Amino acid sequence: MKKLKKGILIAIEGIDGSGKSTFIKELAPLLEKDFNLLLTKESGGSKLGKYIHDIVQNQPVNVTPKAEYLLFAADRAQHIAEVVEPALKKHQLVISDRMGDSSVVYQGFARGLGSSIIDTINLWAMNNIQPHLVFYIKIDPAQAIKRFHHRQHECKEDLTVFEKEKQCFMQKVSEGYDIWFKDKKNVFILDGTKPAKVLAQEAQVYLDHWLSKEKLYE
Repeated sequence: MKKLKKGILIAIEGIDGSGKSTFIKELAPLLEKDFNLLLTKESGGSKLGKYIHDIVQNQPVNVTPKAEYLLFAADRAQHIAEVVEPALKKHQLVISDRMGDSSVVYQGFARGLGSSIIDTINLWAMNNIQPHLVFYIKIDPAQAIKRFHHRQHECKEDLTVFEKEKQCFMQKVSEGYDIWFKDKKNVFILDGTKPAKVLAQEAQVYLDHWLSKEKLYE
């Protein structure tokens, strides 16, 4: 078991249908052999977040883009306080399926609320905690849409509120990620057309190299 000098937070990002969930399933066994690993997610990663997740996904009433984001911000604040911060204090390796960057892209860019205001509120909600690394699974929106429609029909899974959006929305999300991540040095881009197992191996190698370079191993 490898020991870390401090807790490390990694976010997994990508448009709906990019294969994040499958990627995490492949990555987790590779990392839990060496690290005290915690897997979590946004939204729904905390007790309160599960209720918020249900509201956003089921939308019993018409939710405006601004209200949608503020629900995510509330979930994010609770998730950081209840799940992420305690794990980081224990020097755990935390992997979260989505974090603040998702809201910057989905609500800031695609919904048109503006990336700056979303980022500012995110920082406040997250107590200024930011991912040390981001693994961004990049894939063409058309291919992603084919994937999650196949998943719905073949696996009988319900689509998320964002997966029900049209391709033009997903194109905005994809472009938002490209703009937002363009100059960020903590983002490692993975080719979403490759098998998840291959991507997991690439991520494992990159993480080990990064931890060694940053001298974060004890």
